[in-house]
Amino acid sequence: MNPIVAELFGTFLMILIGCGVVANVVLNDTKGHAGGWIVITTAWALAVFIGVSVAGPYSGAHINPAVTLSVWMIDEIDILTALSYVAAQFVGAMLASVVVWLCYRPHFDRTQDGTATQAVFCTSPAIRDRKSNFTTELVATFVLISTILFFQEPSMQLDESAAVIGLGSIGALPVALLVWGIGLALGGTTGYAINPVRDLAPRLVYSMLPIKSKAGFDASYAWLPVVAPLAGSVIATLLYLVLTSSS
Repeated sequence: MNPIVAELFGTFLMILIGCGVVANVVLNDTKGHAGGWIVITTAWALAVFIGVSVAGPYSGAHINPAVTLSVWMIDEIDILTALSYVAAQFVGAMLASVVVWLCYRPHFDRTQDGTATQAVFCTSPAIRDRKSNFTTELVATFVLISTILFFQEPSMQLDESAAVIGLGSIGALPVALLVWGIGLALGGTTGYAINPVRDLAPRLVYSMLPIKSKAGFDASYAWLPVVAPLAGSVIATLLYLVLTSSS
């Protein structure tokens, strides 16, 4: 599979499963209604597992611009490859968001709570405190990127056909457990986006879909799940470079 296609398809599957489970939990009259936070965090871990399993052998399964940024910073991919990966991730996330809406359309029609319909697609803070929210997203992404970088196989190299550094470099199951742990430990404040594409692309789709009860795009907050994960990625990668510079 072409690495760019792998990024698109892996992200598509991750968002389809992750947002799909949120829809099952928060929308009215579903089989899984009111399943709770543990169900959601577990489902997102499984969603990442699926995305990494599919895309890992072909692209390294970045499926997250924060990962792609880190891999570019350690000089494992060039800027054009990085940008093409991010574009593919964005398209995959948008397509998956539309499919989730199509699958759950009758339940969206029966849900009058705009906050619930928005939650299917994007994150929002439990308590709106931008400094605290930014810190949480930054720290959560710092944990994600640090773990990926330090868990890489020492002999991991690029070949001529594909970049293999990314979430896939530490294996699908460890990545799923990592994301699950982040969600349980740090997800209760912001919903742990830890992935700009995971939040922004579905948020944009939500703003355009003909859903009866909508909470809006929330531009005053929408920048935070994009900027904070990228900042966390930069800090984690710089620390990794400093700590490994003498080895």
